Amino acid sequence: QVQLVESGGGLVQAGGSLRLSCEASGRLFSTYVMGWFRQAPGKGREFVSAITWNSGNTYYTDSVKGRFTISRDNAKNTLYLQMNSLKPEDTAVYYCAADLEIATMTPYYLGQGTQVTVSS
Repeated sequence: QVQLVESGGGLVQAGGSLRLSCEASGRLFSTYVMGWFRQAPGKGREFVSAITWNSGNTYYTDSVKGRFTISRDNAKNTLYLQMNSLKPEDTAVYYCAADLEIATMTPYYLGQGTQVTVSS
């Protein structure tokens, strides 16, 4: 069982930045593909980004490429998402995900989420 706790969400103006963190429990963090998803009001859950166990490969949905950066610190069991040049359409609850299936980007574990609100 893996527990994921997100932090770092908040209210920011368009063009601003936020850094999300996700602390994971368990000894297998360093072996998992980790990622971020988001869900905007009235919409379904959307894949945002993923990173392989050794940070060798990263993946992004097209709408955040060049603005968001995913990273991880396996020694700290922590995943990050640096979000720059934020837009109102980035407003959503952001969820940390663990043990993703790369082919489908389907997560086995999800956190409780942290709210990100971008004002125009």
